Amino acid sequence: MNSLSKLNYKIISHLMGLLLMVNGGFMLLSSIVSWYYEDGVLKEMLMAGTVALGVGGIIMFLTKNHRKEIQKREGYIIVTFGWIFMALIGTLPYIFTNAIPSFTDAFFETMSGYTTTGASILTDIEAVPRGVLFWRSITHWIGGMGIIVLAIAILPLLGIGGMQLFAAEAPGPGGDKLHPRITDTAKRLWLIYVGYTLAETVLLKIAGMNFFDAINHSLATLSTGGFSTKNASVAFWNDKPMVQYIIIVFMFLAGSNFVLSYFAFKRKFQKIFQDEEFKLYTAFVVGLSIVAALLIYFEADITISSIAHPMVWGPFESAVRHALFQVLTIITTTGFVSADYTLWTPFLTIFFFGMMFLGGCAGSTAGGIKVMRHLIMIKNGVLEFKRTLHPHAILPVRYNRKAVPQPIVFNILGFFILYMLSFIVGTLVFSWLGLDFKTALGGAASSLGNIGPALGDLGPVNNYSYLPDAAKWWSSFLMLIGRLELFTVLILLTPFFWRNR
Repeated sequence: MNSLSKLNYKIISHLMGLLLMVNGGFMLLSSIVSWYYEDGVLKEMLMAGTVALGVGGIIMFLTKNHRKEIQKREGYIIVTFGWIFMALIGTLPYIFTNAIPSFTDAFFETMSGYTTTGASILTDIEAVPRGVLFWRSITHWIGGMGIIVLAIAILPLLGIGGMQLFAAEAPGPGGDKLHPRITDTAKRLWLIYVGYTLAETVLLKIAGMNFFDAINHSLATLSTGGFSTKNASVAFWNDKPMVQYIIIVFMFLAGSNFVLSYFAFKRKFQKIFQDEEFKLYTAFVVGLSIVAALLIYFEADITISSIAHPMVWGPFESAVRHALFQVLTIITTTGFVSADYTLWTPFLTIFFFGMMFLGGCAGSTAGGIKVMRHLIMIKNGVLEFKRTLHPHAILPVRYNRKAVPQPIVFNILGFFILYMLSFIVGTLVFSWLGLDFKTALGGAASSLGNIGPALGDLGPVNNYSYLPDAAKWWSSFLMLIGRLELFTVLILLTPFFWRNR
């Protein structure tokens, strides 16, 4: 029997309808912002929310008698098409309000939002109605929540990229009780996610932001998205260092495993300090920030940047703050901008480009390769030297004091190879579409890693508006595969996925 006929289409469609209804609900929430600020697009925002709710409701009604069973194949389809359908319906507020009249541009902006990339085609963000800006930030926040659920519940089931390792660390009733564990874990982590968002909003308001800017930047920080309400991004508040330090703290939290935050609230601090990935993540942030700060202070003149840099607390503090901010925004793939790092020194430009391949922790909202995978690959590489000397010795890779099954090690190595191949192909396609070498290189790394700012014409003070339409669609594809851990999307493009079982 053909595997296509075995697919549970009704539950796939039912969940697509549910996602559209969630989208519609958040669009209506954004319309409240339009009403409050009287931005002139209330009717259009209400229309977008109504359409999304209506379409989603009809789909759910027509598929209500579905088999409540999801196999691996349905899982891949639901995850991939879920993101695509959300991006398609998410264009409505942009198109209906005429904030982004082009469908290509609206889809790019929406996909950038849901994948928490933060790349934008908007040339004058501050001219966009506030309800639309809030919707733009909400797409980040929905995508960030979705990524947490993916990391906890779905990707380990599908065997994606070694995420089974992370699932073993997730809190819950028990390793063998998958469904109750997923529900419990998701609820707890969502509560932490919401709590962090509210806490950052309050702190940013106290530090000098108005409430609208504070809530939008909190939504973008916790999702590691990077959409700002200002044309200059966070550099707009360079004269308010506390604003940037608050964002630094929450970027660090967003880039770390959310399960560790759960352990912290349960006062299980030993689990945090023993976590190898967290220790390496912290070491990366601290070590790279020190190197960047020293280079900025002694070799770069941050005042030459096209973004103004008031040195409120002196040049050394300014160098440390911008180094810490830019290192964190790249490693956690948030993509906020406090400075144009491409104007510092050539070494620092390459330095920040290299960081685009790090990524945050597994179980965070950050994109990229992830620190856990780097750690496993480093450990396996070291063991290869020992295996060369002792070919008959059994030397398993250990992670958090447990032996890692060899299939997971192979999975991680396969993921890394596929990631680098995707980057190379991504660069070649961008070059073929007319981008210069530096821009193509940066655009591929940034899109695939869900970072936002890149190099060349896509640098921190530029945006993606000048790209040809074909390049925007290609960038959107790279954002999607990067966000969904490559295998999830690319497996749908293989013939054997659709063959007989």
